[in-house]
Amino acid sequence: QVQPVESGGGLVQAGGSLRLSCAASGRNIRSGTIGWFRQASGKEKEFVGATKRSTSTTYADSVEGRFTITTDRAKNLVYLEMSSLKPEDTAVYYCAEAYSGLIGVLVRRPDKYDDWGQGTQVTVSS
Repeated sequence: QVQPVESGGGLVQAGGSLRLSCAASGRNIRSGTIGWFRQASGKEKEFVGATKRSTSTTYADSVEGRFTITTDRAKNLVYLEMSSLKPEDTAVYYCAEAYSGLIGVLVRRPDKYDDWGQGTQVTVSS
């Protein structure tokens, strides 16, 4: 299988915006689940949000209303659009693919995803 590839990370000031991209499998975009996770230094990997079959989305409470997941099916890209960024959003952000449409709380579990990207660093300065 081909791993997803993230891009778009960087350094941004608090209150700013950034858009991450995930080049993912077209099959998994249409039939599976694409999740975004993040891992801050010294902390465990944390669920950020996910899109199932590119038709429904769910978000962590910490990013609800600030982050949005969108999909470009023609380009097999999934975006994580981040706004009103805070220093606590600083982390390595990962895109992950699950071969199936994950249900309920399963979408938040990293162990339910099959393929992972290498991650992209997002740093928010205060």
